[in-house]
Amino acid sequence: MRHHAAMTDERAERRPAAGEHSVEAPAGRAGTVPQPHEDPDEAAARSAWEAVLEAFAAHLAHERMLAARTVTAYLADARQLADFCVAAGIAAPDEVTPLVLRRHLATLVEAGAASTTLARKASSLRRLFAWLASREDLADPTARLSSPRRPRPLPRALTRGQTAALLDTVDDGAPLGLRDRALLELLYATGVRIAELVAADVSDLDCERGVLRVLGKGNRPRQAPVGDPACEAARRWLAEGRPALVQPGRSHAALLLGARGSRLDARSARRAVERAGIRAGLGAVTPHQLRHSCATHVLEGGADLRSVQELLGHRTLATTQVYTKVSRRQLRSAYDQAHPRA
Repeated sequence: MRHHAAMTDERAERRPAAGEHSVEAPAGRAGTVPQPHEDPDEAAARSAWEAVLEAFAAHLAHERMLAARTVTAYLADARQLADFCVAAGIAAPDEVTPLVLRRHLATLVEAGAASTTLARKASSLRRLFAWLASREDLADPTARLSSPRRPRPLPRALTRGQTAALLDTVDDGAPLGLRDRALLELLYATGVRIAELVAADVSDLDCERGVLRVLGKGNRPRQAPVGDPACEAARRWLAEGRPALVQPGRSHAALLLGARGSRLDARSARRAVERAGIRAGLGAVTPHQLRHSCATHVLEGGADLRSVQELLGHRTLATTQVYTKVSRRQLRSAYDQAHPRA
């Protein structure tokens, strides 16, 4: 009996803590671990849950063909719920209600779990109960379970000085230099997405009216304003750089061309922006940063949020509101530096 108790304690010490991912083989037996002083009802509940977890692991590994590491992660999240249910006297998955799931997630919040962790665990539980509902007459308690919102990172906009330094790194007179200068100027001036810009044709740029016509997400057309510096860079590119790259049989309609004369693709355009950022000492700047910078600088200059929404082609104002947070942050920084009693 002493030897059996010692082995039981040893096994308990090796059992992963709540929230940790097991390192057991995902398709292997989950293993029922006896708990010290566990009453018969609790032991029966734990055994029932372990049988479910073992079958769930087999489903993930052999039917869904998921990677072992992924199966282990799903299984750890499901076992954490099982431990919570056993402690609460819930003997089987068919006794789990939406309220039980919310209470389980609430305990994780109290333990300091991040919103990203909670979202992942909620996803694991959805998969568990979707599988159970597909094989048993079981109402899925996760149907109305909402995942915590993942925090949306604030855009990292360039300062006006950084933007000027970036734009001044190119334009060496060579065709590709003229193209890159036009690329950077148009991205910053219009705030369009890189895919929208490389899809534009020469006829879409109207410098007389100061607009660039693009086709946005959902095939929604819009006209983005273009300032004089961007138009000047585009004119130089069209007059001096583009004719040197045009080749017979290639896309003559494209506004921006690649080195071989065909339409510039988004990947090559991103690399051109990254190279310019590195030359300017700013690191690998992305086209999306120029889009963020355009929106942020326009908003700081006094434009209203609805105008910025139209500029960026956002479907809803909520998507654009992230820029108000950026501006407030920069306003606070300026206030701290300038106000005599800040």
